[in-house]
Amino acid sequence: MRNNRIIFEDSKPGRKNSHQAPSPTVDCDLPQNFLRATPPPLPEVSELEVVRHYTLLSQKNYSVDTQFYPLGSCTMKYNPRACNTLAMLPGFLSRHPLEPSQTGQGVLKSLYELQEMLAEISGMDAVSLSPMAGAQGEFAGVAMIKAYHQQQGDVNRVEMLVPDAAHGTNPATASLCGFKVREIATDENGDLDLTSLKAAVGPHTAGLMLTNPSTLGVFERQVEEVINIVHTAGGLLYYDGANLNAITGRTRPGDMGFDAIHINVHKTFSTPHGGGGPGAGPVGVSARLKPFLPTPIVACDNSQKNKKYYWLQSKDCPQSIGQLSAFMGNIGVLLRAYVYLRMLGGPGMRRVADYATLNANYLLAKLSAAGFTVAFPNRMASHEFILTLKPEADNYNVTALDFAKRLLDYGFYAPTIYFPMLVPECMLIEPTETESKGELDRFVDAMVAIRNEAIENPRLVKDSPHDIPLPGAGVGRLDETQAARKPDLIWNKE
Repeated sequence: MRNNRIIFEDSKPGRKNSHQAPSPTVDCDLPQNFLRATPPPLPEVSELEVVRHYTLLSQKNYSVDTQFYPLGSCTMKYNPRACNTLAMLPGFLSRHPLEPSQTGQGVLKSLYELQEMLAEISGMDAVSLSPMAGAQGEFAGVAMIKAYHQQQGDVNRVEMLVPDAAHGTNPATASLCGFKVREIATDENGDLDLTSLKAAVGPHTAGLMLTNPSTLGVFERQVEEVINIVHTAGGLLYYDGANLNAITGRTRPGDMGFDAIHINVHKTFSTPHGGGGPGAGPVGVSARLKPFLPTPIVACDNSQKNKKYYWLQSKDCPQSIGQLSAFMGNIGVLLRAYVYLRMLGGPGMRRVADYATLNANYLLAKLSAAGFTVAFPNRMASHEFILTLKPEADNYNVTALDFAKRLLDYGFYAPTIYFPMLVPECMLIEPTETESKGELDRFVDAMVAIRNEAIENPRLVKDSPHDIPLPGAGVGRLDETQAARKPDLIWNKE
């Protein structure tokens, strides 16, 4: 079956495509000892065989364009093709980052308007688009909090408070910025434990890093009291924007009282997310942190009849934490976000949050009714929710990992498992707003079917997946530790 073959197996000596072959007469300036003595062992195939090889590889890739991708804590939703098409207009695509501002007024106007829209959505006073990823945006937010305290002469604020349910990047970022990380407990209902928080804050507190809704899939109901406790102690509040998809158009971190936020525009506002990039993590701040924003920032001169847009560089912003990338951020990703927001408008953004929340609560209710155990049964879901598969692990010796692997055979990407670590045999599910009721029902049916298999034939589940990457061509359960540490990626004809 051709789908299962690798390109080397189609190789025949002497078969070639001379039109695509490099000329053997090209001069080379490399030293002789760096040149090959023999040709590389490439397959000898025709052009059409090469095309078919790479096309078949692409068909084996899993993507949100083909199947459901309910990856909790990372919003994986359909991304309109219009966003990508318009972001690749020649005037955007061919502009060199070193061109002067006067030759790029169109792109600068678009980015300026994106800054303004993100500030409005987040409730912040100002936004910088320069961070190249969510983690870098997170770094920028915490670095600005540190710069603020130093500017105030408050050098004893050396601790950053982080909930025990936080994304792993939160304590890592705080540590990278030179803070001592202090963990704050979560109570049995998924809210931040106020007793633990009150015991932790003091003159040493620089701030608190909080995701709301949290990674537990619930909205922090005491958020105003949490912020008041930290502000009263002299600390600042950082908002991890990973779950912004749940609240866009409905509530704003700035209105809650946060001082800084990073926004994953590659998750919430259109660019496909996953695989390590591409990304962009703009940061928004309240008025007191505005002087510390990373550069460059797009500014607008309204003094002339026709508005002029230009870059504010570090020399223009003496208190800035500085420049975070070679130029001005990942503009391709930012332009996709700009188009997405212009297409949706305010009412569209509210619908995103409404349907993301509706889908999550529908899926939660259906799975609960089917006998699955909900981690926080007394709480509504935000845009995501958590099941604990500990009863299945205890009763049938089938774990969350086994469920995740078996879901692949049913055509579903596995949700996040074992995070947050507070929940045993955790499965964190985010359906997003772009999935239909029919697709959600099919996911429920698959989960129920796997649970029945766990009862009747647990070995079938524990040995899954069976049909990945293609039916009849399954590679079985890999040793993930060895696959990561000792990958065997080199073809050998022997």
